[in-house]
Amino acid sequence: MNQLAFVFPGQGSQSVGMLDAMAGRFTQVRATFEEASDAIDLDLWTLVTEGPESELNQTAITQPAVLAADIAVWRIWAEEGGPAPTLIAGHSLGEYAALVAAGSIGFADATRLVARRGELMQSAVTAGRGAMAAILGLDDEVVEALCREVSEGQVVSAANYNSPGQIVIAGDAAAVERALHQAKGAGARRAVILPVSVPSHCALMKPASAALRATLEQISISEPAIPVLHNVDVETHFQDTAIRDALIAQMFSPVRWTPTVRKMVDGGVDRVAECGPGRILCGLGRRISRGTEWIALEDPEALMNTLQN
Repeated sequence: MNQLAFVFPGQGSQSVGMLDAMAGRFTQVRATFEEASDAIDLDLWTLVTEGPESELNQTAITQPAVLAADIAVWRIWAEEGGPAPTLIAGHSLGEYAALVAAGSIGFADATRLVARRGELMQSAVTAGRGAMAAILGLDDEVVEALCREVSEGQVVSAANYNSPGQIVIAGDAAAVERALHQAKGAGARRAVILPVSVPSHCALMKPASAALRATLEQISISEPAIPVLHNVDVETHFQDTAIRDALIAQMFSPVRWTPTVRKMVDGGVDRVAECGPGRILCGLGRRISRGTEWIALEDPEALMNTLQN
């Protein structure tokens, strides 16, 4: 086996001070953030290093900031002689980083694209209308069924299949609250509203996805040099039209992370590196596939040790 895959984190991995240790050792970190800043005329590096956190957490800012962090770590890996992975994937926003790493979308184009994506997502639903919640300890099928039972003509559905027994739902706030009540009655270990303002990956994002298509049509998309597993269907796509369609559908469709990791492992991957800030995907991955080696590359020592092994 000895196959290495890379996964790129998305929104939720950001923090003020992220990649501080990397930036102290590798000039590529600040250079990558400055390149992203130039693309959208916004000083991302100052926001990431100094905050305020409330501004960094605004969706339209978070998305290009996390993309820049993901690609900074990827560039360090490549420039230090790291081998190309067999397969790559990204969690939601991270899929854009995966496509940049695969040479399918240029970094500046991707930065402008995700900034626009964040703006569209933020404006798609009026404040207070939507919500997201995490449900732990129930089978996916149980959560899907209770969402259908409580919808009452509103939107509520699975948004992220993060790991076995951990699913995030999204939709109209009232319907999400009804689903949480049902989940607690069904024996959920935990069922809580998440502190986010955008109900991602549900039907409420369809207007935003239609607007995103216009932006995507203006961007050049090449055949990926490394296969990318897409969130929507857990398949690889190589034609520009298919990649655009997958990115558009991703906005209102669930992130199928558990089957993504399982497909990697079933295909022979035995090491997975999380390429970007934080360790969220490593934590999820260990719950999906305990026999797989999970490596977080946000720390320079971890990255160099991985290169040497």
